[in-house]
Amino acid sequence: MSKKGRILVAMSGGVDSSVAAMLLHEQGFEVVGITMKTWDYESSGASKKETGCCSLDSIQDARDIAVRFGFPHYILDIRKEFGDYIIDNFVEEYLAGRTPNPCVLCNTHIKWEALMKRADMLDCEFIATGHYARIREENGRRIIFKGKDTHKDQTYVLWGLKQEYLKRTFFPVGEYTKTEIRNFAREYGFSELANKSESYEICFIPDNDYRAFLNHRIPDLPEKVKGGKFIYKGKEVGTHAGYPYFTVGQRKNLGIALGTPVFVKEIIPETNTVVLGDRDDLEEISLSIRDYNLIKYETLPEDFQGLVKIRYKDKGEQATIHTRDEKNLDVVFHYPVQAIAPGQSAVIYEGEDLVGGGFIDRKKIT
Repeated sequence: MSKKGRILVAMSGGVDSSVAAMLLHEQGFEVVGITMKTWDYESSGASKKETGCCSLDSIQDARDIAVRFGFPHYILDIRKEFGDYIIDNFVEEYLAGRTPNPCVLCNTHIKWEALMKRADMLDCEFIATGHYARIREENGRRIIFKGKDTHKDQTYVLWGLKQEYLKRTFFPVGEYTKTEIRNFAREYGFSELANKSESYEICFIPDNDYRAFLNHRIPDLPEKVKGGKFIYKGKEVGTHAGYPYFTVGQRKNLGIALGTPVFVKEIIPETNTVVLGDRDDLEEISLSIRDYNLIKYETLPEDFQGLVKIRYKDKGEQATIHTRDEKNLDVVFHYPVQAIAPGQSAVIYEGEDLVGGGFIDRKKIT
């Protein structure tokens, strides 16, 4: 065994995880590659050609790297675990009028658990992924902090990871920019991999049409929810195809014209109602977080102040965070934020450090 140890690397077939494996191999780790098959695209009803981390091409790309560098590679079929948990939750959240966050759930409850289980089976001390994030030890805790490439930083989707996982986790690409990672791939002789395009879609919705996905999963859904009401300024102004087809903050494809730009302000599933508002109507000053997990601290300091992001590409806003109980946090923003969507993640930062996060439960503290 290598002096640095045996490490299981999650390889999607993309440039980031592939270079992660290459870097660890060059650093002297005994690398074992693993590609997780989470989804069959034909099961989604999508029209787009199969692409991304679960396609045969991506699996073959990961295997080619392993063959080239002489380390073993395995395929892990976790479609059942993924479907039962991630897909069911995705559908249930939309039916509850919320906007789901499947990548966070997958990292927390599926991928890391699956990786740890297989790492133990394969006598691997550590695991590694291609996420743009960094990790350090401080005060007996493993702390995730932002990657060098701030434009690619992926700490937002990692707030749910437990300390027991982080103690064995490496993020090799976090110390580099995306450009540097692509250049590494070229230097290693993988020009096609270096130029591989990125996907920003949910992995099981390759055409990015979640409405069609819902209809495929629940064939009678359109009939059940059609004829819902649009409410604007307290008055009914039209009907819509059904509340699950909308998200808070949405402006395009509303199917209604009022002569002024309007946005989805609130979704009320009990009455199949979509409340519309002007841009200013989307502003909120507080929210509550459920099922939170802390990374940097064991318990949150009293009247803690930090930056809170309410969506992946959000720049964030300063807020004061209070611990309500062991499952819930209250967030009071210093300035109003727009389009808070229940179901999405609210993620807390202190400088570059990931303090923790949870799911948005309510837009206003009650």
